[in-house]
Amino acid sequence: MLCILGLASCVQAQKQKEEKKNMKTLVTYFSATGTTKAVAEKLAKTAGADLFEIEPAQKYTDADLDWHDKQSRSSVEMADKKSRPAIKQKCDNIAEYDVIYIGFPVWWYTAPTIINTFIESHNLKGKTVIFFATSGGSNIDKAEKDFKAAYPDINWQKGKLLNSPSQSELDEFVNGK
Repeated sequence: MLCILGLASCVQAQKQKEEKKNMKTLVTYFSATGTTKAVAEKLAKTAGADLFEIEPAQKYTDADLDWHDKQSRSSVEMADKKSRPAIKQKCDNIAEYDVIYIGFPVWWYTAPTIINTFIESHNLKGKTVIFFATSGGSNIDKAEKDFKAAYPDINWQKGKLLNSPSQSELDEFVNGK
């Protein structure tokens, strides 16, 4: 009996692997300084995914990113939860993807509001969406809570903080471990 259960489990695991192989994957990201971009490129390679950059219509300058300045662009945007910075372009073929990773740097303990612009500009209903983030010292707990509350119709999977990830860490993340 145990052998039969073990065999059935192996068959089910193999079937899930095959289904995952047939899913089309996209890694999309916003990167203000290049840190998140580097991780996104490695993640896309690991996942065998296409890559799409979420670019702001107006690029962020160093002054815009000065979080010490309460009047800087990033500070003003993050203080206004309704802020939706314009993006340069939409991902026109997003309907083709089954799994979408969304990457960003953590700002004020959550995702930059440009990520909301991206999410709200695309139909992600029915997609498996997994976020990843980079941060100098924050975790992703608030971002995860914010996403699930703001977009309950999206099939969110557990996200991960990926600061200079090793190849084995990326492999585990892609394989859901």
